[in-house]
Amino acid sequence: MAGVAFDQVCKRYGKVSVIEGLNLEIKDHEFMVLVGPSGCGKSTALRMVAGLEEISDGTIVIGDRVVNELPPKDRDIAMVFQSYALYPHMTIRENLEFGLRIRKTPPAEMKRLVDDAAEMLGIDQLLDRKPKQLSGGQRQRVAVGRAIVRQPSVFLFDEPLSNLDAKLRVQMRAEISKLQHRLQTTCIYVTHDQVEAMTMGHRIAVMKDGKLQQCGTPLEVYEKPANLFVASFIGTPPMNFVRATLAEGGTRLAAATFSLPVPEAWRAAAAGKDGRGVIVGVRPENVVGPGGAPRGPVAGIPVTVEAVEPLGHEVIVHGKAGEDLVVAKLDPHRAPHLGETLDLVVELNTLHLFDSTTELRLGA
Repeated sequence: MAGVAFDQVCKRYGKVSVIEGLNLEIKDHEFMVLVGPSGCGKSTALRMVAGLEEISDGTIVIGDRVVNELPPKDRDIAMVFQSYALYPHMTIRENLEFGLRIRKTPPAEMKRLVDDAAEMLGIDQLLDRKPKQLSGGQRQRVAVGRAIVRQPSVFLFDEPLSNLDAKLRVQMRAEISKLQHRLQTTCIYVTHDQVEAMTMGHRIAVMKDGKLQQCGTPLEVYEKPANLFVASFIGTPPMNFVRATLAEGGTRLAAATFSLPVPEAWRAAAAGKDGRGVIVGVRPENVVGPGGAPRGPVAGIPVTVEAVEPLGHEVIVHGKAGEDLVVAKLDPHRAPHLGETLDLVVELNTLHLFDSTTELRLGA
């Protein structure tokens, strides 16, 4: 196996810059997820690793080789596409064998590799069928199997689950994660689904407009987002944001219709900065309703309920505190009514502060 490194990688189409100065190191045996909205450059980055897109500037290294000028067939990678890319006229066995035949793999070795991969993926009973006779999930397993039999140094996944229904996506992401752990492969996985990123990646790299915003473990990115974009993109429902101003010697956050004390962890960063504009972030699970059990110091916010979304294990409540929108995850057995005024409390130790101009995380 091998690691992958991007060193100041750029991709331009004429005057349009798609990726700008990407620096990222994927370690050997690591499952790295590139995540971000459509058009952020994550698939382009993956295709440059595969050799399907030329690099405008910078260097990509696989293992100990610079691969900028290497054709795809010489990069020792295997790619799983969103569309599965199976040959419709071939049987499943023939699809799995295709890359091995090109590499002139001996027949006995080819049969062993295909049989092992098919058993591992639970498609050993489907080898004589054609792709049109399979379900979406079965086709996806065949696409993964075709990558496995090649025994590459690096696996590349380009939004492989986006064509599956919700239940099957959950099942397949667990299977891909188990497969990676079993094979101990280096994987780069592209998705726009932050739930996939959080549940599958050893580390996740969040991208926006062709630039890397933050890279870290799922918990690091969730608990300490580097900027406002990462904070808003990671988490379901998204983080609440309220514009406020530091006041009273940096000890209070004055919003339009309410104020909050500055948490102890942020006091040093806020001290003596009265009048500075900040954006206060709090996740819906850290907004506690009546009867809840908050952790640590809290501050109250009265909210008028505008929408209620029952999900069984919890209820998502959308409300307004003055002109500010507030979303909370509450106990489903205490679901409020539309128009009701709730006295919610915010767990102060969970607040996030961002500079209102740069949108970068402040202090703690």
